[in-house]
Amino acid sequence: MLVSREFSFVGAHQLPHYQGKCERLHGHTWRLRVTVQAQVGPDGIAFDFAELGRIVRDKVIEKLDHTFLNDMIPNPSAENIAYWVWEQLKELPLLEIRVWESEDTFVTLRREDLRQDA
Repeated sequence: MLVSREFSFVGAHQLPHYQGKCERLHGHTWRLRVTVQAQVGPDGIAFDFAELGRIVRDKVIEKLDHTFLNDMIPNPSAENIAYWVWEQLKELPLLEIRVWESEDTFVTLRREDLRQDA
């Protein structure tokens, strides 16, 4: 069973390796979806939504919300934010992390796509 929960946070960043307006300081209201995979237990629940929310808020949202993301993630592209989130949550049975930079632009990181150093 796949269990997902969405979150949002506000964060500013600049992209040091990008040529264009996004290399300058700017901010977004980011959206994050965390998807875990687990078997449904005898209680009828695969992974408790409340527990997933607590973990993600404690390990990710509280650290990133209303911050300059470059202080935490050296090159905070949406792709690198997804890798960073995965690392923070790696004890979960993660299947997918999705990070939206805007309403219609996002990246998806799946378990099978992890690079060797992630």
